Parts: sequence; C-alpha cells; structure tokens
Amino acid sequence: MIRLGLVSLATLALAGCATMNGTGEGTTMASASETPAAPAAAPAAAATPAPALPAIPQGTGIFAQASTLPFEAPDFSKIKDSDYQPAIEQGIAIQKAEVAQIANNPEAPTFDNTIVALEKSGRMLTRVYNVFSAVQAADTNDTLDKIDSATSPQLAGLRDSILLDDKLFARVRAIYDARESLGLAPDQLQLLKITYDSMVHNGALLSAADKATLKGINEKISSLSTDFGQKLTAGTRDGALIVANKAQLAGMSPAGVAAAAKAASDRGKAGYLIPLQNTTQQPALSSLSDRATRKALFEQSWTRSEKGDANDTRADAAELAQLRAEKAKLLGYPDYASYALFDQMAKTPATAIRFMDGLVPPLRAEQDREVKALDAVIAKSGGKFAVKPWDWSYYAEKLRKAKYDLDDAQVKPYFEITNVLENGVFYAANQLYGLTFRKRTDIPVYNPDVTVYEVFDQDGSPMALFYFDPWKRDNKQGGAWMSNFVEQSTLLGTKPVVFNVENFTKPAAGQPALVSFDDVTTMFHEFGHALHGMLSNQRYPSIAGTSTARDFVEFPSQFNENWATDPKVLANYAKNYKTGAPMPKALMDKVIAAKKFNQGYDLGEIVAAALLDMKWHSLPASAGKQDVDAFEAKALGETGLDVANVPTRYRSSYFRHIWANGYAAGYYAYLWTEMLDHDAFQWFEDHGGLTRANGQRFRDMILSRGHSEDYGVMFRNFTGHDPEVGPMIKARGLDQVPAR
Repeated sequence: MIRLGLVSLATLALAGCATMNGTGEGTTMASASETPAAPAAAPAAAATPAPALPAIPQGTGIFAQASTLPFEAPDFSKIKDSDYQPAIEQGIAIQKAEVAQIANNPEAPTFDNTIVALEKSGRMLTRVYNVFSAVQAADTNDTLDKIDSATSPQLAGLRDSILLDDKLFARVRAIYDARESLGLAPDQLQLLKITYDSMVHNGALLSAADKATLKGINEKISSLSTDFGQKLTAGTRDGALIVANKAQLAGMSPAGVAAAAKAASDRGKAGYLIPLQNTTQQPALSSLSDRATRKALFEQSWTRSEKGDANDTRADAAELAQLRAEKAKLLGYPDYASYALFDQMAKTPATAIRFMDGLVPPLRAEQDREVKALDAVIAKSGGKFAVKPWDWSYYAEKLRKAKYDLDDAQVKPYFEITNVLENGVFYAANQLYGLTFRKRTDIPVYNPDVTVYEVFDQDGSPMALFYFDPWKRDNKQGGAWMSNFVEQSTLLGTKPVVFNVENFTKPAAGQPALVSFDDVTTMFHEFGHALHGMLSNQRYPSIAGTSTARDFVEFPSQFNENWATDPKVLANYAKNYKTGAPMPKALMDKVIAAKKFNQGYDLGEIVAAALLDMKWHSLPASAGKQDVDAFEAKALGETGLDVANVPTRYRSSYFRHIWANGYAAGYYAYLWTEMLDHDAFQWFEDHGGLTRANGQRFRDMILSRGHSEDYGVMFRNFTGHDPEVGPMIKARGLDQVPAR
C-alpha cells in the first residue's frame, strides 16, 4: 500500500509536491526563459499600479531548512514531538503566502511563473509533513495524535485555499487555453493538464457560495478521517485477545507462545496476549487447535471497532460516506465513486465493477468447492460441525499440509528476515535493475526497529536511502505501506528517501527473526512501491515516483511479488537460518504450487472488500446517512460471493484504506493492478524472464515514468496490448475451476 503524504492533498503542486521557501532554493527549469507567456486572464487597467505582493514569512526551527544529512534525510536525533505542530503551521502560512504571490503576480501568466512556481512552493511544509505523517502512522503517541487532530483541518483549509483560488485558477486556465502555442515539452504539457484538471475537479468553477460549502465539507471529511484512523488504531490495540492458560494456545509454536507471553507482560497483563492485525483473518487462526480460542480471536477481530465504546468507528464511517456523496453532488457527479475515478486508469465505476463482476463466477465456484473440501477435512478429523470463518485457516492449513506436505514450521526456518531482505528483495532488484545496497548505521531513525540502507545505481552512483521498519507495535497502524521522506525531482535537485513499514510479529528475545512466506511476499510487494519511488526520473515532483492513480500505483508493487518465487531469486535467499543450507527443491516446488491453494478465500475476501467499498461510494447524496451494519450486510449479500464462510477482508468499521488512507472507491485498484501485474509478467516470461535487459526495459518504460504520460499508453507501450485478465485468472488457478 502507498501511504498518502501531503502530496495527496491535490494532484497539482501542493505542499507535498516539493517546493521553495522564498529563499530562491531549488533548481531553475532549464527551458524557463524560453517558455512564452500565455494570454493574461484579465488585463489590468494601465493607470492602476500593481498591488504589493504579500511578504513570505520565514520559517524557524529544525524544518525551516533542508536537513544536512545525506539525501536530506530527516535528523531524528534532533527532532522532538514539540517541533511538529509549529513547523506544520509555519509551513502552511509560508505556502499560503507563496501561492498568493503566484496568484497576484502582475506579470502575464507563464508556465514558469505559475505552474513551476507552484511546484516549488511549500518546501518547509513538505519537509515537516512527510516526517510527521510517517512517524504518526508508524510510531505514534498521544501528543502526535493530538497534533494530527489539530492540524488536519488546517491542511484541508490550505488545500482548498489553493484549489479554489480564483486568481490562481485564472492564471492556470490562461496557460491551459494557450497550451498548443507554448512549445511545451511533453512532461510540461502533462503537468499543466493535471494541474488544470485537478483545480476544476476540486471546485474551481463553483460559485462563491458553493465553494464555501465545499470548504466546510472538506474540513469535516478531513477531521472525520483523522478521527476514524485514531479510533481504529486504539480499537485494534484494545481488541487483542488475552487468554489465561497456555493450554488455550495449543497448536501455536513455542516461539509464538513466547511472543504472546511477552506481549501480555509488555502491557502489564497476566497470561498471554495475541495482538490483532488489520485484516479480518488473523495469522494465529491457522495454528490454534482450540476452537473456542479461534472463535474468540476471530470475534475480537470482527468487532474491534464496533463495541459501542470510544473506539467505535461506525458513526464516522456513515458520516464520511454521506459527506462524500454530498461533495460529489456539489461537483456535478452522481456519486463519489464517479468523482473519485475521473483520473484513474479504469475511468468509471462501471468499468471497475464490470471487471470485478467478471471474477465472481469462477471465484464463487471455487469457494463452494473449498467449503466442501474443508467440511470433509473436519468430518474426517471427528468434527461435528460445518466450517465457520474462524475454522477456515486452521483446516485449510491442514488440507494444504496434506496436499503439499507443507506447513509454516517447515518453511519459516528458510526465511530469516534480514536474509530475505538482503539476499532476496535486494538481490532481485540488483539482477533486474542493477541496484546495490549498503547498510548505514550513521543515519538516525525514529525507532530502534528501523534499519537504513543506501542505494546505489547501476553505475555505482548514490541514488537513494531506504528505511525498513518490519515489526508490529501497539502504537503502529495496521497493514504495510511505503512512502517518502524526500521525493525525487530533478527540478528541485532532490533524490528519494523512501521507507517501507510492515507489521510482522516480532520474535521473543533470543529467537530468530523468522517470517512466513506471506510475509516474504509482503516484503517484495512493498519494495515494489519503493522501487517505483527510487527509480523515478522526472523533473516535476507532482508527476514523479508514486504520484500516480490508485489503480496504477499498485501495479509495480504487485508485479514485484512475482520475483519472490523466481527460481534464481528463491535459491539465493531461501536458506536455513541455522545451517545455511538451501531450501530443498521439492520444498521450493511445494511453496510455489501452494500459491494457487485456497484462492476461493484469498481472492474472495479481497473482491468482497472492493465491492463493499464501491457500494459505499456509489450512494447518491439523496440516499441519506446509512445504518452501517444494515448497509454492509445488504451490500455484501449482493456480491454473489459466499460471504458467510468467506467474510470480507475489511469490515466497514475497520476499513482504514477507504475511510482514512485515501482509497475511497479505490480498493478495487489492488485487483485491477493485479491484472496489470500478471499481464506484464507474462511479457517477461515470453521474453526470457529475469534478465537485466528486461528489467531495464521495465525500469525505463514503467518505473521511471511516474505520471508523465497516460497510464493506458504506458502499459500498451510496454506489453504491446491493452490489459488482459487471462494471465491473472491463470495465476490464481481459477482457469481450471468448473462453473457452478
């Protein structure tokens, strides 16, 4: 997942798009003096003197200037919690003044003095917010949560003050209308189009009264999203299952039991504690043999944020859905999904829904087949019950072990986390893109769990910094994500500083740091996002790196998962942590074959969640505020999937992606980009697989391009055709499933 930084507040140049603080800092565009002026939006009267431009305040504190560390990496040895709020508020004031200077510039609007100037605005705010949002998500505390609550409405106000500025829009529109005569380069035309479209899309053409209404809605949405996220973090923490007796953890590995004991001790609790992950299913459910414990753990997960207490998120979700529908109506769209998909690769909700509906028939047939298979395993083992959601992982693991003679206890010893990272994830990046990595112990980090690596390009030149934060903490948001401390931009002369965050179970003291193969896949996935950021080679930050559509940004990450099971890569990292012996080929083959196992569940929970998201955001404003439980039950029931046995990956009450992390009407993107990933990987297989030549082609045509051209054009240029779903169906093993 991509963690949204401030750059996501608008596609045009906002604070997160890297900026200039008024000191002249930054690189001047090479063609600046050659860019002709566009017609002015409204010529000033000759006798009227130009108004004085507002002064730009000077920032103070650690974020006022770029860090002096390599790559402008944040200096966590000097940053204090008390630094963030003043710096954010100063950054907002500075960028407002910078944008006011751009909007009130008496000179005729040009690409340079308007569009490029926007790209350079707000650098202090970029610096502080990229760091603050990262730490608040991965290592928060009460102080940071309060700062988040206090500043999120201010940031929403800044966003609106830029997007809805009449004078600024007049300048942008004048340049846009004259674009064909300006001799702009392709990336300049793309940036201009994105800037103009973003302003129109976000209300630039509304009346003054409607703009005021929109600003109010946006502030409410921002505050509610922050509130939802904080409640969910607390609800997930408090929803951990505590059991008194070790016997209740029967089936769990000794390391898992030790970790549960330590987790309880760390919280001052007696007994054993199993923390919750962000998804409905929990890893421990695959090993716990006590059915009552499994049910209790599942129910703690299922109800984590709907207990009627201070962490209940349902009211926030209902209000967010209603406010988004009202916003879409105000902006001329029938629903929020239509509004959200205007700049996506799929373009319309109908296209996305049609794609997902096409997956349902073979998927439901597979779900029915799997239910029968699991019921047979239960009966064979003496059970007198039909499979329930809390039973699924446990009996699926038994079936998987019987079918492939495979279980986590066999596999995990070959996946020590540092070895996986350095000799698997990094090795694949070296073989494909020529990158090399060196650990840095002199770069300060925000938590001792974090490791930093310097990244070198194929010619040995320093290219980026990469931070790796793998372990679950009670004060860390659930899931896994990537974002930047510093974005790549040749205009600004900045190189990427990228981080990956995961939530793997930390081993007890003295135990090896072993991870599951699912965790390995997550590492490759998130590093695919990191590569998208690190290999970016764009002039303008707004179209660089991962600043792409939701249904394209997951393409490089999902594509990178394929290398986890490439024979050459797997052989390089799948080695026993004790002996260094390679994983036996027979076991490797089982791991690869097992990828297609349990697809009725693994794919079904994702499709259900994506359709639930789309149902929420297809509501018209006239539908009114919904009862969350009733709406969810109806929406899931209409999917055609077996949601009783295969519950949605996220319920409405803990669907952070769509209520707090920017994926509203966009969760389908994981499926859409999986289609892109398998189709692109098919191209690799058809052209020799893992080679430097193929990797360089993918780097040049996809990873380095950001949003410098249309997504469909980019994909067609690489594969030679429009996206095809066949390779995805085949990869999931659903091409052999008979119809119901």
